[in-house]
Amino acid sequence: HPAVRTPNLDRLAGDGVRFTNAFTTAPSCTPSRNAMMTGVYQTRTDTQDQRRRGIVLPDNVKPITHLLQDAGYFTALGCGFSAKTDLNFDAEHLFDGNDWKKRKEGQPFFAQITLDITHRHPRGWAKDWVAVRQRSLHPVDPKAVELPPYFPDHAVTRLDWARYLDAMEYMDGQVGDILQRLSDEHLTNDTVVIFIGDNGRCHLRGKCWLYDAGLRVPLMIRWPGRLESGSTNKEMVSMIDVSATILDMAGIELPRNVDGDPIIGPRAKTRDHIFAARDLIDEVMDHIRCVRTKRYKYIRNYTPENGYRECEYVQNNRPMLPLIRELHEAGQLNKTQQLILLETKPKEEFYDIE
Repeated sequence: HPAVRTPNLDRLAGDGVRFTNAFTTAPSCTPSRNAMMTGVYQTRTDTQDQRRRGIVLPDNVKPITHLLQDAGYFTALGCGFSAKTDLNFDAEHLFDGNDWKKRKEGQPFFAQITLDITHRHPRGWAKDWVAVRQRSLHPVDPKAVELPPYFPDHAVTRLDWARYLDAMEYMDGQVGDILQRLSDEHLTNDTVVIFIGDNGRCHLRGKCWLYDAGLRVPLMIRWPGRLESGSTNKEMVSMIDVSATILDMAGIELPRNVDGDPIIGPRAKTRDHIFAARDLIDEVMDHIRCVRTKRYKYIRNYTPENGYRECEYVQNNRPMLPLIRELHEAGQLNKTQQLILLETKPKEEFYDIE
């Protein structure tokens, strides 16, 4: 997008492969991360709800960090940034430490690093993002953003969108810090870097929903000397495929119950569809399932009586929502822009993506 600058992510893409059809298995962080940490759909391990803790994994399902540890890897969490795990299941010793520098000399490492500025925090994201915008050398011009047609073109929505892009620019600087550290420690040529999201964008009709805005995420992989630099892959990818890819890169035989397949390397496979599911998100239980191919998406709403109800967390952290309600009362929204206010959903939705 011309309104936002991401030089470090651009460089990462230029040094590796950018996947343009990558999707999470859930539209919110907790179930999505449960699937990524196990390589198994969250609906098969009873971890499909947002923050329903205390789940015991089936005996034959092991977190990928345990498999990496068994193979001799040092597993690190955070490395100077967020140490978020957000897992529903209980597991001991998922990570060996909080930084890869604590590994033994010459020991290979796996690091999970979360950059959370693009998340809308319940502690008051607007205050945080205003500060980010004030510190930016080139804050995104609200007049330059491109809004989806299901949002009203209004100063509030434009500023909201611009602030989200500001947060991406800030996060891009954090990516640059991580890449520079790898260079300073002479690890660049020996380290695979994978950049992903754990759910779609934090806007209305995005996160929490099975539309593409809630499931489609960035995916870039840099593997010096092994992947073609600056290439683009348009094949469909699920985040559980990324889990399988990590294990395959480490030379670990994939457990039989892993639902994903490697997306690069000699054992790479392609898929023609992805599955995703939404269930409990905070106080709102809404069973929704979808399957998507490159061209079509089918969504099944099992509780259509919920309408497009958002949980309190979302309602308190989406500046567009009060505006949309206000414009609706004034009769200033078109049919598409009113959709998120409806009190019922159709039982089925079918879309031609193209």
